[in-house]
Amino acid sequence: MNGTPAPSEVIRIGQIEIRYLQAAGVAGDMSCFEMQVPPGAGVPPPHSHAEHEELVYVLDGMLRYTVGSVTRDLGPGDTMGTPRGVAHAFGNPHAAPARVLVMNSPGIDPQYFRDVAAIANAGGPPDRARLASTMQRYGLTPVSGAAPAGARA
Repeated sequence: MNGTPAPSEVIRIGQIEIRYLQAAGVAGDMSCFEMQVPPGAGVPPPHSHAEHEELVYVLDGMLRYTVGSVTRDLGPGDTMGTPRGVAHAFGNPHAAPARVLVMNSPGIDPQYFRDVAAIANAGGPPDRARLASTMQRYGLTPVSGAAPAGARA
């Protein structure tokens, strides 16, 4: 599988770091990655996954997570799930970095994050049309007009 990450590969999207622990196809059709989100880091736009369910488990720090109309500040040991087709978003408006595990079923290929990183890390503001097109190519649908979960009031 060409999307399989090297064991120590860290994918950086702006300030966010992603490290896959299991790519889909390794042990079934589920993926799991560790994500670090510094305070105030740029985050993806609110979006939904037509074919993927997602579970977030916080290891360290606090993560603001929104699923549908429910927003929670999650701390260590807290989880929040996202059913298929439901809009969700995350952010970190808190003082310390957040470290979370994200599990997707079926799995999302690491190549998605590499492709998004190429857009987000190109310099200057990200090309939103190109980002939306990339998201859609991998089955993610951006929600237009919604503020990210981590937006500071």
